[in-house]
Order: sequence, then C-alpha cells, then structure tokens
Amino acid sequence: MGTRLGEAVPKAFVEIDGSTLLELSADAARRSGSVDQIVVAAPAELIDQAAALVPDALVVVGGAERSDSVRAGLAAAPDAELFLVHDAARALTPPALFTAVVEALDDGARAVVPGIPVVDTLKRVAPDGTVLETPDRSELRAVQTPQGFPAQVLRQAHSGGGDATDDAGLVESLGISVRVVPGHEMAFKVTTQVDLALARLITSREL
Repeated sequence: MGTRLGEAVPKAFVEIDGSTLLELSADAARRSGSVDQIVVAAPAELIDQAAALVPDALVVVGGAERSDSVRAGLAAAPDAELFLVHDAARALTPPALFTAVVEALDDGARAVVPGIPVVDTLKRVAPDGTVLETPDRSELRAVQTPQGFPAQVLRQAHSGGGDATDDAGLVESLGISVRVVPGHEMAFKVTTQVDLALARLITSREL
C-alpha cells in the first residue's frame, strides 16, 4: 500500500511524468525481452485500474502482505518454469537487469538476486541503542529486485505460508544457495517522498 510514501493512492499507482510506477515497471520487464508473461498483484478495489494500465498482464488480487501477493501470482501461473518477483516501486529498473537475472538462472542458479555494494558504515544495534557489531561492509550488498527462481523452488519456499520482505530469504531457509548478480543504482525503491522526487527528477531529465 505504500503507507510510508504518504500518497492518496497505493504506491504502484503514483505517477511519474504521466506514467504510474506500475506501468514503468511492466514496461521495463517487457522491453527486456526476457519475460513471457507479466502477473500483477493489485488491491481488490483497483483490479480494473491495474488491468487498464497493463492490458497485456494477468491481474490478480493481492494479499495483505507481500508474501500473500507472491503466492497469488504463483497460483495464477501454474505452468511457468521461472518466476521473477519484482517491486513496482523499483520503477526505473533497467530492462538489462531482468535479463541478467534470467541469464543467471539459465546458467544453473537456483535463486538469483541483484545486489549493490553498501556505501554506508552499518551498525548492529541492541534495543537499548548499544552498538553490538560493525559488520565489514565489503561483504554486504543491498539487495534489489527482480529476484529470480525456478518455479518449483519459489513454490517450495512459500508452501509453509508466513510472510517475508525478501523471497530469497525464504529460499535461503531451505538451504538453497542464492547467487548475487550486479545490481543497478537506478533500481532504487520509491519508499519516501525524497525517493519519489528523485525518480521524477531523473525521469524529467531523461525525457
């Protein structure tokens, strides 16, 4: 729903220069040439609007949590061999990133995520504010989407129900290795008004 963004509509339906985040994300997937079918999980009250915005997509009712929506997408495409799970909020993701994830799957990976090096120093902090650890940031990556999986792997990961903010995390819990491919700075997630302003500025300059 994008409550942190503070807009009057769910985040995927916010516009950037006349196009919604949903449309921009679907267009990137389409232009990659690596995606055969787009499945959109949308709030029940916005199903018709989503279908009008992405007429070539299969639109399903999403759930209360992210994982519920992923499971709805899985159920809607029972014959798919590979799945890419993508956040519409990452609307400026380059088409080449979709292709890179699919190529890694074709190369034999059982789970693939894009990741970019972490530039800030990170601290692990206790509830009382005490620093517990300063991880070596050279070993850390900020994970993006699309995240890619063979269908049977993603179905197995979601078979137990529950919720997760990261599908790869569910796959890791099965003991399956996750491969990281280079992410892209343009695949940032529109979460706050600052992110939205940046996306609009980038788009206006590109056009």
